[in-house]
Amino acid sequence: MADIDIKPQASGAVIADPIKAGLARGWNVTDCSTLRQDQTIEADIAIVGSGAGGGVTAEILTLAGFNVVIIEEGPLKSSSDFKMREAQAYPTLYQEGAARKTRDKSINILQGRSVGGSTTVNWTSSFRTPDDTLGYWQAKFGLPDYSKEALAPWFEMMEQRLHVAKWEVPPNENNHLLAKGAAKLAIPTDTIRRNVNGCWNLGYCGMGCPTNAKQSMLVTTIPSALDHGARLLHHARAWQLGFQGNQVTHLTVQAMAADGLAPTGITMTVKARHFVLSGGAINTPGLLLRSKAPDPHALVGRRTFLHPTIASAALFEQKVEGWAGAPQSVYSDHFLHRDAVDGPVGYKLEVPPQHPVLMSTTLQGFGQVHADLMRQFPHVHTTLALLRDGFHADSNGGSVGLNDYSLPVLDYPITPAIWDGVRRALLTMAEMQFAAGAKSVLPVHEQAQLYTSWEQAKAAINALPMQEQVMRVVSAHVMGGCGMAADPAKGVTDGNGRYHGVTNLSVHDGSLFPTSIGANPQLSIYGITARLASRLAQSLGKPAPALKPTPAAPVAPVAPAAPAAPA
Repeated sequence: MADIDIKPQASGAVIADPIKAGLARGWNVTDCSTLRQDQTIEADIAIVGSGAGGGVTAEILTLAGFNVVIIEEGPLKSSSDFKMREAQAYPTLYQEGAARKTRDKSINILQGRSVGGSTTVNWTSSFRTPDDTLGYWQAKFGLPDYSKEALAPWFEMMEQRLHVAKWEVPPNENNHLLAKGAAKLAIPTDTIRRNVNGCWNLGYCGMGCPTNAKQSMLVTTIPSALDHGARLLHHARAWQLGFQGNQVTHLTVQAMAADGLAPTGITMTVKARHFVLSGGAINTPGLLLRSKAPDPHALVGRRTFLHPTIASAALFEQKVEGWAGAPQSVYSDHFLHRDAVDGPVGYKLEVPPQHPVLMSTTLQGFGQVHADLMRQFPHVHTTLALLRDGFHADSNGGSVGLNDYSLPVLDYPITPAIWDGVRRALLTMAEMQFAAGAKSVLPVHEQAQLYTSWEQAKAAINALPMQEQVMRVVSAHVMGGCGMAADPAKGVTDGNGRYHGVTNLSVHDGSLFPTSIGANPQLSIYGITARLASRLAQSLGKPAPALKPTPAAPVAPVAPAAPAAPA
């Protein structure tokens, strides 16, 4: 294999806007909202999506010598556009204006939609795929080389490439309270690793990093690919794959208006030797369904998984100010691995950043009750429980279909096994919050109230009805729908991400996962797609990158001054 020198940015520096600098250098970037006539584009490799899977794939294949075109539905935004304001970020950088929901509207889904995908707006938490998840994939889906040992070098490569390291800065109060309550109950916690370089500890990661410290695809792999000759189309919706026999012949792409809401009527026809789908685990199955891709076992879009996520809020005497500081730095996997992987549904404990729009639209209640809660906003702490779906016999996830406009929508029935996990997680979180010194605890459930003691909360939580529309459920992690399996009757793709039955089509994103994984998925996507992209390069006759990235320099985070309340 040829060595490819992958250089991370120097640590501790304020990085100038790499997008503006690249455009000034002459990157081949087309804002398709400005096109006035149809076009035909030819490339060796066409990659749909520029998030974790698409970004990694684009860099590796471009550096290997392929002519690559990247197709992104969202806009090209950069640190110059990131103003740490929810009102600007959510409509611009998220799928459906941060209002994507399941078909019955019972689960809110946060996914990115801009160059960099969800990596531009995620909270930087970086976990390798848990060992028990990999073991389950090997045993149930015939994926013998998905072992801890086989994936380790790929994770190591991407961790160095993206500065993934344990966050050594003391946690903000929101994270500290999770650790404090857990310690009182002898529940183990640990520090989250983050993909940051010279982080200013601002806490607004979900609105795009204004200092370019977050090592998202927007500032790492996409600029690298463009510097080495890749082409980027943005405001470009991949609409339909054309099939002839066992091959994709072309991809029809719709130009989107500048506001991203509707097509302009201009189309591009993309012809390529190989097509890689990296649009995420709702949009990738949606494109395949819209294209009527070969699907003899009717598996496309099936077994799509979330980490159904629930929240418990608590009021403290002291200020928490959960909008300031690293969003997630403490976690506990105690309840994720306590039981067998296919036993009672386990859950991972973390906290979210607390910003007023995100919090006010998630909290239950309305009118005076809701207003009173929001007045105490600086004193609110929140814990999240991320439930691991896809292992228990009664937890089969959901399915992606198409709505009346041929756009993808996720149907996600919540099963009794998941509801059982929800109730157990609510009890755990309430007990931990009282142990940390909470004055009162509020499970985020339409019929819950503020409870002032653990005994009161325990009785109330055990009596709360567990049902859609009443229990608030959210998720930022979507997986599956094009799951891997050696047997085409069990999966859409094989262990190399190649689409069963189509010779020049691959999937490189979280839709590959046969189950949810039980951890924030970005690092799993980075490592797994790095291996898939390298194997793809070799199969198409080019040398793959050696596992010798330039070592990352030590991170030198900068703590901010005392933050003001967000506007």
